[in-house]
Amino acid sequence: METAFIQRPRARAELQRALKRSPVVALLGPRQCGKTTLARQVAGTGSQFFDLESSMDRSSLAVAPERTLAPLRGLVVLDEVQTMPQILPVLRVLADRPGPPARFLLLGSASPDLIRGASESLAGRVAFVQLGGFDVTETGEETTARLWERGGFPRSFLAADDGGSYAWRQDFIETFLSRDAARFGISLPPEGLRRFWTMLAHLHGGTLNTAELGRAVSLDQKTASRYVDILAGAFLVRRLPPWFENTGKRLVKAPKIYVRDSGVLHALLGLRTSTEIRSHPRLGASWEGFALEHAVGLLNAERDAYFWGTHGGAELDLIISRGGAKYGFEFKFADAPVTTKSMRVAMTDLSLKRLFVVHPGTRRFELDDAIVALPLTGVAEEATRL
Repeated sequence: METAFIQRPRARAELQRALKRSPVVALLGPRQCGKTTLARQVAGTGSQFFDLESSMDRSSLAVAPERTLAPLRGLVVLDEVQTMPQILPVLRVLADRPGPPARFLLLGSASPDLIRGASESLAGRVAFVQLGGFDVTETGEETTARLWERGGFPRSFLAADDGGSYAWRQDFIETFLSRDAARFGISLPPEGLRRFWTMLAHLHGGTLNTAELGRAVSLDQKTASRYVDILAGAFLVRRLPPWFENTGKRLVKAPKIYVRDSGVLHALLGLRTSTEIRSHPRLGASWEGFALEHAVGLLNAERDAYFWGTHGGAELDLIISRGGAKYGFEFKFADAPVTTKSMRVAMTDLSLKRLFVVHPGTRRFELDDAIVALPLTGVAEEATRL
C-alpha cells in the first residue's frame, strides 16, 4: 500500500482555504507526516518547488533569493524552510506586491524559532496550518486498532508488517536525537535526550513536574522546561494546559503531558506488538492520548484545548468552548463505559452543555442526561454540530 492511496480531504480543504485568504501559508508539522505529499496534491502542475535541504535549491536562493523568486508566478513551495529562516523577510517584500503575482507555501518541521520568525517577519501576511499523522477518518474505522498501535506517520502506518513499522519509528526517533535536536537548540547528547524523552513517555497522560524531570537527567528546572517546549514546538509532545474556573475547589495547576503520536510513544516504551501494548501498565493512558490527539485535531481545537482537575480527584480529560458553551470529553479504554462520580462533578462544576465519553467500540449510546458515549469516529460527526 502506498502513501498516496490515503486521501486527506479535510487537511487538503483547510490548506486550500488558507491559500485563498493569505499570500503566504506555513504548513507545519513533524518530519515525515506527509506535508510534501499534501503540498504536491494541492499545488498540481505548474507550481515551483524548492527543497531547502537540497544543495542545488539552497544555492539558488542563498545569494539572491529575491531575484530568484520575484519572477515566479502561481504557487511557490519552499520545503524545509526552517533551515533557511533568513528568507522570511524576503517573502514579506514579495507578498506585499500588488496582486500578488505568486503565493508562497512554506513547509517546515516546526520549531519555536520558526513560528516566532514567521509571525514577526510576515505579520498579517501568513496563515498557519498544522498537519499531523493520519487520523481515523482518513484511514477508516476498521483500522482504528492498527492506527493506535502504529501511530499516524504514513510510513509507520503503511509498513508491510509490525516489525517494519517498529523499525521505522526507532529510526525516526534516532534521526531526531542525532540530527534535529541540536538544530532546535537541545544540547543534551543523544543518549541523554533519549532518556529525557523516554521519561516523558512514562509520564504520558500525567501532570508534568519539570523540576523532578530535570533532576532525573541532571538538568535544572528551567532547562528541562525549555526542552519540553522544544519538543512541543516540534509537534512531538503535547503540553495540555489546565482550565481555571472559580468553582470553590482547589484545582490542579500543572499541565498534563502527552507524546503526540501513539506509535512513537510505543516505540519509546519498547512495545513492539499489540500483545505487548495491551499488557502494559500504561495501556489506558496510551489510548487516552491517542483519542485525545484525534479529538483535538477533528474539533480544530489546537488553541482552546484544556483539561480540568481538582485536588479532590475529579477530572476531565479535555474541555473546549464553542459559542459560549463548554463541552467535555473523557477517553475510556472500555467497550461499555459508564458514568462516574468524576463526570457528574465536572458536569455540575463546569456547567457543561454535553459530556462525551469516547471509547474504542463502534456504538453511540446515552449514558445519562447530557452524557453520551461515542466511538472515536463519532467525534468527527460531533465536530460539525458544535
